[in-house]
Amino acid sequence: MTDPSNIYSNELDCFKAELSEKDFSAFSSFIFNEFGIKMPPVKRVMLQGRLLKRIRQLNMKSYSEYKDYLFSAEGQKEEIFNFLNVVTTNKTDFFREPVHFDFLKNDVLPMFTERGTRETFKIWSAGCSSGEELYTIAMTLNEHKRENAGFTYKMLGTDISQNVLSKAAKGIYASNKVDIVPLELKKRYLLKSKDKENPTVKVRPELQSNLNLKYLNLMDSNYANINELFDVIFCRNVLIYFDRDTQESVINKLITHLKPGGIFFIGHSESLTGMDVPLEHIKPTIFRKKQSTKLQP
Repeated sequence: MTDPSNIYSNELDCFKAELSEKDFSAFSSFIFNEFGIKMPPVKRVMLQGRLLKRIRQLNMKSYSEYKDYLFSAEGQKEEIFNFLNVVTTNKTDFFREPVHFDFLKNDVLPMFTERGTRETFKIWSAGCSSGEELYTIAMTLNEHKRENAGFTYKMLGTDISQNVLSKAAKGIYASNKVDIVPLELKKRYLLKSKDKENPTVKVRPELQSNLNLKYLNLMDSNYANINELFDVIFCRNVLIYFDRDTQESVINKLITHLKPGGIFFIGHSESLTGMDVPLEHIKPTIFRKKQSTKLQP
């Protein structure tokens, strides 16, 4: 009988399997300085595991070799997006933290419509990941549109990972990912695949027709490629990866693109307590931009 440990050893004959503290420190500092993401020492084993597959794909012999490549001029041009796709966490679901979608449906959208404006309703998902949040928002907006003739909307989704942006653009998900979606909305907005062995669903074109996807690093000094003001910004479960000072800086940059009185959503594990930001609290994790024109809940 073959000894599994020998198999493992053979696989690593040409590979230094341990990420040294020195190399981890170099990666960690780079991740924080460039992208604001905290990578404390307790995450060394996690980072080691995530980088392993990518390093093998490149036929490299050690983490140090990969580090030298990543930090080279060629690596900064050719490898940086692959590195980001490996190290970033992209946890998202349809109708995650549903109180936000209820507030959007029952409070924000009716008030926008009651104002009688002909403006297009604009909404931004910052850190949109693979699109589940975006398409939940789109379903909510389309349901409002069905009952309010003349209502129009535009959505923007941004993320630091090109990999998840590609997934969001495709709009294809495993069938079990949409178990939480109400049956009526499934019938209206999702198309089933015919593959019984690998069942998937695809969002209907109407959920994508008003959607724009862009790459954005929230650590950029300004968001020059975002040239619109939004009625609502979702930035949920993104801030938890930043330290407190970075969180405050990111929020202040985001809300320069939020209309007066616009609504700002954060995740339930996040807090703005003690931050110097021009937002007023409405409900837990729901805020309004402080300015003269207010969207009253």
